Amino acid sequence: MKIVLVRHGDPDYEKDCLTELGHKQAAVAAQRLLKEDIDEIYTSPHGRARQTAAYFSEASGIKQVTVLDFIREIRFGTEEALYDNRWNPWLGVDALIKEGKDLQSPAWREYPVFKDNLATVDADDIGEKTDEWLKGLGYVREGLYYRNVREAAGSATGADAKEKTIAIFCHGGASAAFMARVLNQQFPYLCGALMQFPHTTITVLKFNDKPGSLSLPIIELLNDSRHLKDVK
Repeated sequence: MKIVLVRHGDPDYEKDCLTELGHKQAAVAAQRLLKEDIDEIYTSPHGRARQTAAYFSEASGIKQVTVLDFIREIRFGTEEALYDNRWNPWLGVDALIKEGKDLQSPAWREYPVFKDNLATVDADDIGEKTDEWLKGLGYVREGLYYRNVREAAGSATGADAKEKTIAIFCHGGASAAFMARVLNQQFPYLCGALMQFPHTTITVLKFNDKPGSLSLPIIELLNDSRHLKDVK
């Protein structure tokens, strides 16, 4: 099984929709994604992600687009000061780097920028629900790894177990939380140092197809935005 993570196009955050540039990016990304042989489409509930997914749905002819509520973008701040940049995880990670802090520290939740921050709550929630979702697809978390509990494709009990490719249209923070969980990395490292997602960037994760296998997903493609080179 492959999972293709796609960030939404350039957004108008206030209206939760794509800008003119975002629509152009989504259209170009849709054509690029046709090369991935995608079978199913999932999207965050946010309008900017759903609009981006709609371009690929139209281009691919895959009409069913399933909303994954848990893959909504992370919030940051507190209930009293939502989206206050003092708790912005991306700005916070930049500051941690300047201070020489370890972004891979298991104690990252105690760093001031992440302590009592809704970004931490949401990132942890996405991690937990990622495992629940993967279990439904036949990949069960065992410690640090994933057990493929699916029957072999074409077997008497696994005739519907065709290995498939799934696209998820979502967000930079949500993708970082998703990948932090499945790759056993710390969220700040994925959020700030590695996953500074351009809009409509594409990342491909490959899960082991062998029934009974215990493994981590392989990163086949990371932050690919080459399709945007001529988009203005």
